[in-house]
Amino acid sequence: MSVWFVTGASRGLGAEITREALDRGHRVIATARDASAVLRAYPQQPHGLLAVNADVTEPEQLTAAVEAGLAKFGRIDVVANNAGYGLIGAIEEISDKAARALFDVNVLGVLNTLRATLPTLRAQRSGHVLNMGSVGGFATAPAAGLYGASKFALEGISEALHGELAPLGVRVTIVEPGGFRTDFLSESSMQVEPASIPDYAAGAGPVREALARNDGHQPGDPAKAAKAIVDITEAAEPPLRLQLGADAIERVEAKLDLVRRELDQWRHVALSTGTRGATPDRAVGTNAGA
Repeated sequence: MSVWFVTGASRGLGAEITREALDRGHRVIATARDASAVLRAYPQQPHGLLAVNADVTEPEQLTAAVEAGLAKFGRIDVVANNAGYGLIGAIEEISDKAARALFDVNVLGVLNTLRATLPTLRAQRSGHVLNMGSVGGFATAPAAGLYGASKFALEGISEALHGELAPLGVRVTIVEPGGFRTDFLSESSMQVEPASIPDYAAGAGPVREALARNDGHQPGDPAKAAKAIVDITEAAEPPLRLQLGADAIERVEAKLDLVRRELDQWRHVALSTGTRGATPDRAVGTNAGA
């Protein structure tokens, strides 16, 4: 039996993960901006469920949620960073306010949650962090660039966190779902910036139209996604990345093929910039010129 800490647990994949974990006998600290929305799904509140108000942009609320969970269950084993939302619009069309608000939730909200929960996992020398990314965080598209950038940031955080926490017995997985039939494409989860610059109609317009058409028709089953997510926390060697859906696999493979083709095509240029005899420090791998 594990204790789960789930953000954004009132709807979408967060709600499905909460239900799957409870069905397997785990205990869940289910957080949401409105915890009553979580409880409405459980008229007879299960003993293993603790629903707590917590906005991921408010560190004090997350700390209080962790304290409440520890008081009730005594530990936290799995942290599922699920809270987030989408943003559609060409890069130049998206306002500074909209971009900052997105990163406050999708990136800084994850950092806030990690700061609140990791002291417990580190003290236990065990646990599993699940960061809910997106295939759009591995291979983004026109009109989804800012959302993709927030999930690209989560990829980088997760890779580094994996190396930092592995020696402490804490695992990290970033989940990269494709399209699933949640409310993600609805107005409750997706903010759409006005198409204010006609020049972007050709590049961003088709993606805008496709997203509007696909709401409710995505190929993925969210209940099956939740099962796969809970499954990997029970695996002896969980992956750093978990793609979900045939569409996710297709996009990841296409991106890998493109990177490999361009790497091979321009390898001679890349190698021409080195100093003969120098040995790169692969443990650091930073770009000093960035």
